[in-house]
Amino acid sequence: MTKRIGLMVGREWSFPPAFMEEVNRRDAGVAAEFVKIGAVAMDDPPRYDVIIDRISHEVPYYRSYLKHAVVQGVTVVNNPFMWTADDKFFGAALATKLGVASPKTLALPNKAYVPGIVPSESLRNLLYPLDWNGIAEYIGLPCILQDAHGGGWKEVYVCHSLEELIHHYDNSGLLTMVVQEFIRWEQFVRCICIGQEEILPTKYDPRERRYILDHAHLSSEVGERVVKDARTLVRALGYDMNSIEFAIRDGIPYAIDFMNPAPDMDVNSLTPHYFEWVVQRMTDMAIKLALEPRPQAKEMRWQGLFGGTPSRDRRSKAGSRA
Repeated sequence: MTKRIGLMVGREWSFPPAFMEEVNRRDAGVAAEFVKIGAVAMDDPPRYDVIIDRISHEVPYYRSYLKHAVVQGVTVVNNPFMWTADDKFFGAALATKLGVASPKTLALPNKAYVPGIVPSESLRNLLYPLDWNGIAEYIGLPCILQDAHGGGWKEVYVCHSLEELIHHYDNSGLLTMVVQEFIRWEQFVRCICIGQEEILPTKYDPRERRYILDHAHLSSEVGERVVKDARTLVRALGYDMNSIEFAIRDGIPYAIDFMNPAPDMDVNSLTPHYFEWVVQRMTDMAIKLALEPRPQAKEMRWQGLFGGTPSRDRRSKAGSRA
């Protein structure tokens, strides 16, 4: 019986047809197609063995459907339960717990709240006013202020003074913001991560937002650490599709952005060389997951995550003692 891979996408145009064509071309007993859903009943049987999710962060109904799919036994890339839970402050705390270098980070209370919140009554747990001088002393200037739940470089501000930091915070509205240490980097790397194993460290220019083909841009020592740290993060998060950015200062790679579970896979962004790598590795992973199902409903990694040890490693060690 043919296994089915469903692809859930938005407006992107280059990756979907290339991926589906490659899956179907291999004739491995696995077929790929676009997910098609309408109203879904709570006990509907799954139509797919694997779903690749590229858009549920922007379409809430899709996220609800994908959680249902996991409960029904579908392997979803990426796991919608973890994706729902992550944010940039949690990420900074996680990286620190795992021993991965990360910029100093502070979470800030929201500037504004939904109607019905009465500050004097509803926010009695918050200290006010904020100690802005203490914040600046801890983080340093310049610093980065950004949306804790954002992506795609939206609501990101480089603040060179305390006044500038307060100004952007005062205009952040309902967003929960984090303020981070600004890493003055000598090298910048974006890792494309597929299947929690395949890590491709690429040279990346964040100012022009473009990939640069240079296969010898890192020393062996720094390159090995980047790959090791990237694997540590994706295994802890359980993300099979991710991109991780490292700002390298004084030979130390700082993980500055690593919760990108719907990473850019456009041929014009990646360049044809990296695009082909992504299509091939994504196809390898999706076919393997279809043929060798992974029970995500039993894979909630909270204990291993908070303990700093990925649950996969803990299970393999347990198995070796049996």
